[in-house]
Amino acid sequence: MAEAFRILTLNSISTVGLKRFPAGRYVIGNQVENPDAILVRSHDMHPMDIGAGVKAIGRAGAGTNNIPVAKMSARGVPVFNAPGANANAVKELVIAGLLIGARNLVPALKFVEGLQGDDATLNRVVEDGKKHYSGSELPRHTLGVLGLGRVGSLVADAAIKLGMNVLGYDPHITVDAAWSLPSQVRKAHSVEEVLKGCEFVTVHVPLLDATRDLIGAERIRLMKTGAILLNFAREGIVDTDAVLAALAAKRLKYYICDFPSEKLQGHPQVIALPHLGASTREAEDNCAVMVVDQVREYLENGTIENAVNFPDVTMARESPYRLGIANANVPNMVGQISTAMAHAGLNIHTMINKSRGEMAYTLVDVDSAVPVPLVRQLESIEGVLSVHYLPADQK
Repeated sequence: MAEAFRILTLNSISTVGLKRFPAGRYVIGNQVENPDAILVRSHDMHPMDIGAGVKAIGRAGAGTNNIPVAKMSARGVPVFNAPGANANAVKELVIAGLLIGARNLVPALKFVEGLQGDDATLNRVVEDGKKHYSGSELPRHTLGVLGLGRVGSLVADAAIKLGMNVLGYDPHITVDAAWSLPSQVRKAHSVEEVLKGCEFVTVHVPLLDATRDLIGAERIRLMKTGAILLNFAREGIVDTDAVLAALAAKRLKYYICDFPSEKLQGHPQVIALPHLGASTREAEDNCAVMVVDQVREYLENGTIENAVNFPDVTMARESPYRLGIANANVPNMVGQISTAMAHAGLNIHTMINKSRGEMAYTLVDVDSAVPVPLVRQLESIEGVLSVHYLPADQK
């Protein structure tokens, strides 16, 4: 019987997803040694000694800040994620945040929690005190959406259905995202335009060097007095010190986020939730299914979809014998690979090569079995990062 693939899980991964690994062909668990792939959610992998046999890492979620992506790229290891799989869960939490802020629900709840007395006393105090928690309705107010990917588009659509005006900005919007964006969303030309024109602003961008402290002191000063800022993307996108200063100056009414911190703790105008964005059963199932399918396809067929550090590369099998080659995106790499195969007497049936930044990936179907010495020769080519032989009957 062929050897099974070995999958190490660093967090609890939904069984709905794990069941998509065929029984008998995969060994899965949190104590698996010498894994072929690792599945992770929030576990910090940066301090880990990731074994040389690891061919892929799958993040059952969107963000990959807890994974040493650059190190994996240098080893030719794709890091997969599940973009959009938890989008509906995050959207619902953002809408909840809008309502919480607009209707002053948190201070109102705290007010009620502190009440004492019989019903007559409670009714009298409530009638006298409720005026302090009067809020506003969402229709006709404007929501600014920074980042119009899957989550941002869903938030925009939900806000429009609630009667809000929506002003959106995303300089890197994809074609797919543009197609899914409601036509009623007005297009802004800058972050500043959004901040100036909205009573509510929500951010939905990844945390990169370019987006760290995207919302800082200078930009917050542009916001309408009494605006509400929501951050359910990543903590570092918003400058905490700038938010606290804006709250003190009454520039912001509330800061609503999914990231508790020591600086924000206990502030009456901060509503911080405990990382609930993707914490639904449905989102966890969706993320696990998506990433398991991607990792399995890579291990068995070498195809790549939704890797944060590799190009998407898919090719229908036309031969039982396939090679997947990760390499630096440099000239003449395909030529060297083809020449080595020709010298080994192999006929290339079909080939595809794609690149993404400094990374390139080649899939090659050949008409006969690939000898081990050729695999070693390909690995020795300068710029080749990893070579995986993928015969159809492997493992």
